[in-house]
Formats: sequence, structure tokens, C-alpha cells
Amino acid sequence: MIRHIVFFTASAQNLETVRAGLSVLTAIPHARLLEIGTNVKTDQLGTDVDLVVYGEFDDEAALAAYKAHPDYQRSIELVRPVREMRIAADYDVETAVRQPLG
Repeated sequence: MIRHIVFFTASAQNLETVRAGLSVLTAIPHARLLEIGTNVKTDQLGTDVDLVVYGEFDDEAALAAYKAHPDYQRSIELVRPVREMRIAADYDVETAVRQPLG
């Protein structure tokens, strides 16, 4: 399984516009799970992130199909002009560290 996590920042006046644009992604059928979360900003070391996209996909092919869907491009067109920062990461759950190394 592949986990897809994307962090966004947006100005206060654009936050709901970005959130609405990201919500388009939830209509794409290729994810096991797809959530758009608003950071509750309780971390003491950093609260820079405003919104999070979290997705779970069966494999890289499912993630690629998600990114190839027309609603993915539609979301980009709505969000990119008004968001500030975007940082993304994908990882394979099978190779994730789940216990101390060494």
C-alpha cells in the first residue's frame, strides 16, 4: 500500500478556497481512503501547515490513476493560484520502519 501525504499553506483569506479546491479530490475513485484535514495546530514545535491531504492507495498504479484523473487536474487549477506552500511525500507501507533500528 502507498500512503500519499501533501501539506499546504494558504493565507487566511484563501484558506477556504484551497480547502474547497482540495475537496474535489475526494470524488476520485482510485483511493482506499482520501481525507482533506485542517491542521488543528496543537504541535508545540511547528504549526506552519494549514491543510493536509492524506490518501491510501493499493499500489503505485492506483496512485498514478488518481493523479491522471481529470478531477486531479481540476483541483490543481483551483488550488495552485491561491495556495502558498505545497510539500508532498509518498511511501510504501511495506518498507516503512515500525520498530527501532539497530
